[in-house]
Amino acid sequence: MTAEASSILAEPGYQRLLEILRSMDSIAVACSGGLDSSLLLAVAHRVLGERVLALTVMTPYMASWEIAEAQDLTTRLGIRHQLLTLPIPDDIAHNPPDRCYRCKRMLFAELKAVAAAEGLIWLADGTNQDDLSDYRLGMRALQELAVRSPLLEAGLGKADLRRYARALNLPVWNKPASACLLTRLPHDTEVQPELLRQIEAAEQALLNLGFGTVRVRCHGDLARIEVDRAEQARLLQDDIAAQIVAALTGCGFHYVTLDLSGYRMGSFNRVTE
Repeated sequence: MTAEASSILAEPGYQRLLEILRSMDSIAVACSGGLDSSLLLAVAHRVLGERVLALTVMTPYMASWEIAEAQDLTTRLGIRHQLLTLPIPDDIAHNPPDRCYRCKRMLFAELKAVAAAEGLIWLADGTNQDDLSDYRLGMRALQELAVRSPLLEAGLGKADLRRYARALNLPVWNKPASACLLTRLPHDTEVQPELLRQIEAAEQALLNLGFGTVRVRCHGDLARIEVDRAEQARLLQDDIAAQIVAALTGCGFHYVTLDLSGYRMGSFNRVTE
């Protein structure tokens, strides 16, 4: 480890996280393959060793590359890992506005049961300080189920997590934020597995072209692409645009558009009473 990395991991925030994890004694970590849960899992394993278990849920609305990256990480770090395959819950089959709450209530109840069966004291997730500023109905479900969020408890935000992940040489340190594929559909839309695969294939095509944070929002047979505004000029270059149109129409969309507002986290979200 370099002197710079050692200095970063000596910071008060990282040390608070270590103290919190030591006090938990044993945990199962809900691991999505993203930055937040991956960093939490890696640090927990450094502190607690075999008293850590990674749990990843496979559903039709999770992108396959997220599952693969979770598996790659746990294999790389030598962490025990269980995959749970679950169907689309009936409660969210029409993508209701409170979908995130209903989904997390069901999924994390399943994960908590696995953690208990494994003799682990806590179930933990990767919620962090930055999540408090976003529209996150699912956090209520975590509170109801007494799921711990050590990154949030340590007062760590996304920038902290990226620095710590880089210092620990984790490949996800610069990974863009992600979310389940249901966020690509308008609320009150029937969730069809084949439509989710269509969206996944469309986003994979954009990722293969080198775009970073990207979303393909689905409006029937129209694909609305969101990318960071700094990447929009490249997307509109004749050769790139032609490849994108060909790829997305090949996925099943009839119309391909670019959202000039750029990428916006949860752009389909609306406040529910």
